[in-house]
Amino acid sequence: MTVTCGRAATIGVYGFDGGSFLQRLRRADVRLLLDVRQRRGVRGPEYAWANSLRLQAALADAGIAYRHHPELAPTTELRRLQYAEDDRHGVGKRSRVELAAEYARRYTTEILDHADLAHVVSALPISGIAALLCVERDPGACHRSLIARRLTERHRVTIEHLLPL
Repeated sequence: MTVTCGRAATIGVYGFDGGSFLQRLRRADVRLLLDVRQRRGVRGPEYAWANSLRLQAALADAGIAYRHHPELAPTTELRRLQYAEDDRHGVGKRSRVELAAEYARRYTTEILDHADLAHVVSALPISGIAALLCVERDPGACHRSLIARRLTERHRVTIEHLLPL
């Protein structure tokens, strides 16, 4: 087990607009945004600001570094598994509050167990924090919570979940 320390956060897109998103990052002293989405776009005109190129430009203007970590993104097959569970329970992606157990198990064994999180930890800023980005508002409804838990368990990274105010 690797023993390191540090601080990080998680944040989703839903519930924010572009301005409030950047304000929340600044308030938490985020210096590096780690995008863990497979597809770096969000449907709907209200979230156009979160599409990769626009988001990267806004972050650069705010002095926040950006890195994409596609190796931490769920596969299309895993996302479809979660969507099927959402349908079975009658919840939409934007209203989901927790991950399906099978999704969490498979994401952990298929993605997370093979990921080099030491590389992520070594990139944590010395001053300020890094934030894991995906789309869901609630961290428990998103794979970023699984990454955060692993960072805490294996690398003693303290995690804060940034939510819309």
